[in-house]
Amino acid sequence: MEETPPPLQAGSKPHLEKLTLGVTRILESSPGVTEVSIIEKLPAERHMISSWEQKNNCVMPEDVRNFYLMTNGFHMTWSVKLDDHIIPLGSMVINGISKLTQLIQSSMYSLPNAPTLADLEDDQEASRNNEDQPEKPHFDCRSVIFELDSCNGYGKVCLVYKHGKPGLAHDTEIWFLDRALYWHFLTDTFTAYYRLLITHLGLPQWQYAFTSYGISPQAKQWFSMYKPITYNTSLLTEETDSFVNKLDPSKVFKSKNKIIIPKKKGPVQPASGQKGPGLLAPPTPKPSSGSGNPVRK
Repeated sequence: MEETPPPLQAGSKPHLEKLTLGVTRILESSPGVTEVSIIEKLPAERHMISSWEQKNNCVMPEDVRNFYLMTNGFHMTWSVKLDDHIIPLGSMVINGISKLTQLIQSSMYSLPNAPTLADLEDDQEASRNNEDQPEKPHFDCRSVIFELDSCNGYGKVCLVYKHGKPGLAHDTEIWFLDRALYWHFLTDTFTAYYRLLITHLGLPQWQYAFTSYGISPQAKQWFSMYKPITYNTSLLTEETDSFVNKLDPSKVFKSKNKIIIPKKKGPVQPASGQKGPGLLAPPTPKPSSGSGNPVRK
């Protein structure tokens, strides 16, 4: 049985900071992020790894072995606070050795002659071969598949031994299996996948960024707020302006920002260059003391 101690606040222990590659400090400094926590797990003992290898007739890759000798699984979560409500958002999970189990290949239903995963794969084989990807895993004996992360129900990240038993350590890859049972290649090694997991901050559905159809519109909104720490990736297949709601105040309030020119008060003096009948009108005589009514003394 794996021990699951209570969550620890990020940064409480130096080795946890190294395990998370310092991403905890980035999360804690991000606006709205709260409750960044890690469930500390004890290192796995070597006999646990040996027992797993004998049970599954597979040699565990060296980087996976070193990971479990440091911590028997990984679980880091963080939330956001919106309108006084705390919403769980980020989740980074790698199953411990006891949960590193092979995908079930039994019938999907309890009825007789029910289809298996291998039967469904044969129906989709022709449509998959044309894709520009490495050879996909198989649900039958040609591949051995172990679940690393259940991805909160929207898929599975798997450690795949691609050429059946006995599983060799150098013959492994990391793949993502979506809910429609389609495979999507992630990385060649577990170490590379672990870096992807950390740098994507455990954002919801981040694995779908490596599929042909991308992440959902709702997930894109979270991606726009808390961008993954990545470079040269096709995370967002479209421009951010195409799905992020933005307001341009100069356009929204255009009708309310009319410039009002104040009117001048007082008599209007005729211009000297004015055209029309005004040029023929006699000039207005100016009063003088020598003409008109006499001034009484």
